[in-house]
Amino acid sequence: MPIIDLHTHSTASDGTLTPTELIRLAKERDIAALALTDHDTVSGLGEAFAAGEQYGVEVIGGCELSVSSDHGFMHIVGLFLPERPERLVEKITTLTEHRQNRNTLILEKLRSGGVAITDEELRAKAGNGSIGRPHIAQLLLEKGHVPTIQAAFTDYLGDKGRAYVPKAKLTPEEAIALLKSEGATVILAHPFTLRLAYEDLYHCLKGLKAMGLDGLECHYTEHSNRLTKEYEGLAYRLDLAVSGGSDFHGSVKPEVQLGTGKGNLAIPVSVLDAIKQRRIKQGLPA
Repeated sequence: MPIIDLHTHSTASDGTLTPTELIRLAKERDIAALALTDHDTVSGLGEAFAAGEQYGVEVIGGCELSVSSDHGFMHIVGLFLPERPERLVEKITTLTEHRQNRNTLILEKLRSGGVAITDEELRAKAGNGSIGRPHIAQLLLEKGHVPTIQAAFTDYLGDKGRAYVPKAKLTPEEAIALLKSEGATVILAHPFTLRLAYEDLYHCLKGLKAMGLDGLECHYTEHSNRLTKEYEGLAYRLDLAVSGGSDFHGSVKPEVQLGTGKGNLAIPVSVLDAIKQRRIKQGLPA
């Protein structure tokens, strides 16, 4: 049966497939609908929409924003974005400038520790996409400084790594308001990364819903069956939409496959249908 995937990444951010390649792979895997949710960018949406028409895959415009949080790390996904959401693009431009400064500081820390990566190498690795830590991690691997991508984050780029630099982030309220201003359905991504007990997560979600949160990513690659059911219960309890996706990045996360994650995902089309019905009730296009 056809499935959907509402959380994916392309070369527009830190994935390894172009938007066109991503949509073509979705067609091959019988994925009926796919949301492109690149990190802090919507630059791949135009190509993705065109590829969706070419291959007969429903493409949903999206974006994944990193936001500040006192608990683990929090990402907010916007679904049903237009190809050119002007307010979002303006804010993303500012965030991109901060990211560029961050990349420079990371490279300086690496060089001071004897690890030489040039700006030119980093730009070449990212291609036309926005530059991020996964590109630095790939270079660390290729140059033999680490045995795996995960080790690059553990030893150098993660929050306890030798070259870590904090990222400029929106507050949850800012991110939600920004996405809502573009008519998006706003989803809390991979809630397990908040590392909260059930009741604590309930109160966190209740606060986010008061800010405008629409839904919860219950189906996710790293969620066990128990967690998926727990999150579905929370969504029902708070009248939040249920969403889900693989968080596919391509070869930088080879264990995560489009649509199926690590083999534990099969998100039915009915999940997307329910989100669309919610949007219609909100007076939004679906």
